[in-house]
Amino acid sequence: MDVASTSLGEVLVDAEGMTLYMFDPDAQGASTCYDDCAAAWPPLLTDDDDPDTGDGADDSKVGTVARDDGTSQVTYNGWPVYLWAQDTAPGDVTGQAVGGKWWVLDRDGEPPRTTP
Repeated sequence: MDVASTSLGEVLVDAEGMTLYMFDPDAQGASTCYDDCAAAWPPLLTDDDDPDTGDGADDSKVGTVARDDGTSQVTYNGWPVYLWAQDTAPGDVTGQAVGGKWWVLDRDGEPPRTTP
């Protein structure tokens, strides 16, 4: 997990530079996005209980949460994080404000609730 510059400012991205998002219904806890939701918003999964961070991300804010299917999802500042299937290139932020519930996370782990 890294931090990269996008049209929304500095936001969290995965190792390939794809933007990561949080989902309001998760309420900084367990993931609530499964089935069709998880197909559109793939969770960032890990096999490591202590996922690595890269430039700009705060190691102390990174964690994991167990999903109902037994996998482990990466969290940042308590928020389970997801990719958006419709983002096609690093730096895309097309998932911002989808349904009024999906938001990028800044380096502090806060969702800037602005619309693009």
